[in-house]
Amino acid sequence: MKVTLALLADYANVSADGKLNIMGIFDTIWVDRFPAVHPQMQLIMRLEASPAEAGSRRKLEIKLMTADGRQVLSVAAELGFELRDALQPIGETMRADHIITLGNLRFDAPGDYQFAILVNDDEKSTVPVKARLRQQPTSPA
Repeated sequence: MKVTLALLADYANVSADGKLNIMGIFDTIWVDRFPAVHPQMQLIMRLEASPAEAGSRRKLEIKLMTADGRQVLSVAAELGFELRDALQPIGETMRADHIITLGNLRFDAPGDYQFAILVNDDEKSTVPVKARLRQQPTSPA
C-alpha cells in the first residue's frame, strides 16, 4: 500500500462519479497570536494498493509532529481494500481517496509542523504545515 497524494486544503469531497474535488490547498497557517486554534482543515490522501493486497487490513495512523519531534495529535483507524466487483480487470491497482476533517487544531507556537502518514507503523508520506505570526501593518509616523 502506498500514498500517492497527500495535502492540506480548506475543503474537499468525492463526487458521485468518483472525482476528487479539492479547494484551497495550503501549507502555511497565518495567525495573529499564539497559541492559535485553526477552525478547520482537511487532510486529503489517496491510497493505492496492488491486487495482491485485496482483503488485507492495515493500520492507518496520522500524527501531527513538531519540528523537534513532539507529537501534537494522533488519529488511527483500520482500513482495507476490497476488489470492487467481478468486472474489475485483473491486476488493476485499487485506489481509495480519504478526507480527514480536523477541527479546532491547536498550535502552541510558531514553527514547522508535519503530518506523518503511517501504514502499519511505516511512514509512507508527510505533509508539511507551517504556523506563522501574521505581520501587523505599521502605521506611518
